[in-house]
Amino acid sequence: MTPPARTIAIKQSISSISSFSRIGQYVAPLILAAVDYITVIFAVLTAWYLRTIILPEYFLMLHPFHVHNTYVYFIYPFTYFLFLSYEGMYTKRLPFWKNVEIIFKICIFVSTLAIVVMYFTGKAENISRAFVVFTWLFSFLYLISARHITKRILVATGLWKKPVVIVGAGKTAELLAKSFEDEPNLGYKIVGLVEDNHIECSLLNRYPHIGLFADVEQAVIDSGVQEVIIATPGLEREEMLDLVYRIQPYVRNLTIVPDLFGIPLSNMEVETLYNEKTVMLKARNNLSLFRNRFIKRVFDIVFGMIVFILILPILLGIYLIIQYDSKGSPLHTAKRLGKGGQEFSCYKFRTMHVGADSLLETYFAQNPEAKEEWDKFAKLKNGDPRVTHVGKFLRKYSLDELPQIINVLKGNMSLVGPRPYLPREKARMGYFANTILYTVPGITGLWQVSGRNEIAFEGRLQLDSWYVRNWSVWHDMVLLIKTINVVFGKKGAY
Repeated sequence: MTPPARTIAIKQSISSISSFSRIGQYVAPLILAAVDYITVIFAVLTAWYLRTIILPEYFLMLHPFHVHNTYVYFIYPFTYFLFLSYEGMYTKRLPFWKNVEIIFKICIFVSTLAIVVMYFTGKAENISRAFVVFTWLFSFLYLISARHITKRILVATGLWKKPVVIVGAGKTAELLAKSFEDEPNLGYKIVGLVEDNHIECSLLNRYPHIGLFADVEQAVIDSGVQEVIIATPGLEREEMLDLVYRIQPYVRNLTIVPDLFGIPLSNMEVETLYNEKTVMLKARNNLSLFRNRFIKRVFDIVFGMIVFILILPILLGIYLIIQYDSKGSPLHTAKRLGKGGQEFSCYKFRTMHVGADSLLETYFAQNPEAKEEWDKFAKLKNGDPRVTHVGKFLRKYSLDELPQIINVLKGNMSLVGPRPYLPREKARMGYFANTILYTVPGITGLWQVSGRNEIAFEGRLQLDSWYVRNWSVWHDMVLLIKTINVVFGKKGAY
């Protein structure tokens, strides 16, 4: 295809996407609102039905419960609509787990408010606890599922797509493109890239190159988009300002990706000094607050006890298998860095032969390339001579780490947290150590769900530091759920 013909094809494609997007900005919220209305009603009716079939008939006769149609078809759905609208859930484009978090909180608020309304208006003769729990549960599950499926359909039809032009095609733009691909329900469609260095940018092999920085205004006008993202954090201040003032008159929304990678983002507050034309970003270290550490500890104790009871038969079974497979104690105790850099005894199932250190030194002497791999990842991907036959299986599914639940109950580890580092690794941790060692390490964490042993040592430090600064109970819950998928998928395990 010749350059002029290619340009015409690109413009036609952009025009088609933009047309559906313009219609979608009015139609999509209405469709989502209608889906929410039907979903909430269905959740309430499901809760009522289950309540009637689960409880014995004589109990229902003693404790009659009737839900008025006003509550089912008006009060409950309308209350949800108000909360969802307040959170911007009909216009915002959020990642899946952020959507889940917001809906989870809304379900709690609405269920509480509904009980109060029902009680004071006399719309329910008797408030059933089972009904309230079922209503909350099914509202949560149905809303997540229905909204996810609806957005998929809206994206497929083009009504939830939002065409964007990205200025820059370097590493930052690649991260954005990957995020848009991993989260299709965001609906962002990259229709073109503006970049000067078009030779070394691999991203230009996947998306159209529509212009250079020098003619960025014309490129944006020709594209017809109303969303532009400047993803060039390495630009000098004057160059960045120049781009902003040249692009802004031609678009509705201009987003700038600053060079703030690794900085804590949760609960970040923005303050503006208008006279000085200055923006201040207030970042917090979440686990530096006592209340957050207290909540995290309660979370560990409650869920730790539940997990310990559930896996106790598995622990005993693995203990006996290891004892039969190889010489030595089935349990292995290793020193790890805990809170404040204090060493503690970390419990694991033994996966190595007795005298593993001497085996490793011999292996390094015979395989120098393995020593380089060890220095980079602190792991050996292509076979570790120290690992037993049973140990390979345990490591593949992270079963060797199950005894660490004892560390969690003792308080020197957490269910979720930074990686438990070796004492000899403290010097390599550098300035990350102050942040990472501010809390106890975890059985799982951001490092595990992000690639586990495939991530270089420096990358693990960055992930662990980010986790500590951005901690929340919700993040811990999401990471625990993601860990199940990672473990059974055996991603990064060896």
